Amino acid sequence: MADKDLASIQEARDLVRKARLAQLDFAKLSQDQVDQVIQAIAKVMTAMAEDLGKLAVEETGYGNWEDKKQKNLLASEKLYGRIHAHKTIGVVSEDREQNIDKIAIPVGVVAALIPSTNPTSTTIYKALIALKCGNGIVFSPHPTATKCIGRTVAIIHQILKELNLSADLVSVMTIPTLEGTEELMQEADLVLATGGPAMVRAAYSSGTPALGVGPGNVPVFVEKSADVKAAVRRIMAGKTFDYGTVCSSEQALVTEESIVTEVKKAMIDEGCYFLEGEVAEKVKGLMTGPRGSMNPAIVGQPASALAKMAGIEIPPGTRLLVYEEQGVGSGYPFSYEKLTCLLGFYTVPDWRAADKLCTQLLQNGGLGHSMAIHSNNEEIIRHFGLTQPVSRLLVNTPSSLGAVGVSTNLDPSLTLGCGPVGGSSTTDNIGVQHLFNIRYVARGLDNVASQQADHDGVDIEAISRLVFEQLKRMNYAPENV
Repeated sequence: MADKDLASIQEARDLVRKARLAQLDFAKLSQDQVDQVIQAIAKVMTAMAEDLGKLAVEETGYGNWEDKKQKNLLASEKLYGRIHAHKTIGVVSEDREQNIDKIAIPVGVVAALIPSTNPTSTTIYKALIALKCGNGIVFSPHPTATKCIGRTVAIIHQILKELNLSADLVSVMTIPTLEGTEELMQEADLVLATGGPAMVRAAYSSGTPALGVGPGNVPVFVEKSADVKAAVRRIMAGKTFDYGTVCSSEQALVTEESIVTEVKKAMIDEGCYFLEGEVAEKVKGLMTGPRGSMNPAIVGQPASALAKMAGIEIPPGTRLLVYEEQGVGSGYPFSYEKLTCLLGFYTVPDWRAADKLCTQLLQNGGLGHSMAIHSNNEEIIRHFGLTQPVSRLLVNTPSSLGAVGVSTNLDPSLTLGCGPVGGSSTTDNIGVQHLFNIRYVARGLDNVASQQADHDGVDIEAISRLVFEQLKRMNYAPENV
């Protein structure tokens, strides 16, 4: 094991060194030349979306290939459509009124940590945004997804070679270990971390500037003014997408007493099965792994597979297993994040109680991430936008799809910032704007004195004299002021 760790550390050093040399040449290209590279990668990855989706499911066992394909298309086709016109190389703006020019400077070599739940799509997305800004990138793959991530990088290598660029510009570790990943983060110029809380904490403590994300535990509130049937359809589309593997997928549905019967009926009609009694206990027993965290065996599984693992019978066509949870926190497993086809359910008296409960759920492992609300009451929507500790409030849309930019106009992204409250450095959907620095060229002002003229007719000099006279009388200012 020690030899493997040492080999991993050495590989990380070698890949960063080669990427740095390749990036120095790549940084000499013009915006048009860089954009041609981005276009070529996006076009090929769009065509490969289905094959790579199937490979990801085959290797990891998480999710389904149809939705993995959609993630790959988000990371290639839709992302390219959003970023292709952005200026990220050289002079990006010239402000003659303020006499300030802005020049984009690549950050250098990006260390990119890739999760097993979204392996190929996250690799495509990070490669595109890094290269768009003139950077090199080295991937640290999750050990259970090395094949599909390696295949994605191999395709990018072929594209780079056809464009007479060094394949070292984009590379992937073939010996992924904790020690090797730590070395990679220390050697790189910026860490782009997508994964579990421990990984993100390691990124921020590596000593290298980092962009990481916190965990999601997304509550969704169905308010009484909502179109209930439409809301439930959206929630089902979001929660079952790729069998719940997206960090922004719905984790607990909160609704009001006055519409709870209608909500439940709509859910059952859409393929929900409400767990009760011994059946519920069997599923709850399946949810926790040997270390007290989420059981990895349930991640990205359809309801039928979860039922089989728990040894229970469910109606044919069941898409989601739902449990009416009674509390939040320890002892209430459905109040935590569940990256699978399991959903918590809560009933509250009114929207004010829902406001408090949603905050509790977010404090239980999802601070700063996302929340969804289905409502036609703009005052209540605004209230939740002002009070909930999230970086994005998704309104009348599936939270998993809305947060990443599929069903909203948010930036297409597979790394969602959670802000300081969630342990992140930004609340943004991470994109090209985060992967280059700005060099400011500021010209001197010849009329500095004139800038001190009276503002809006106020005699600033006279006011200053009066203030200083008062300060002298109070012994707060020297006599010679």
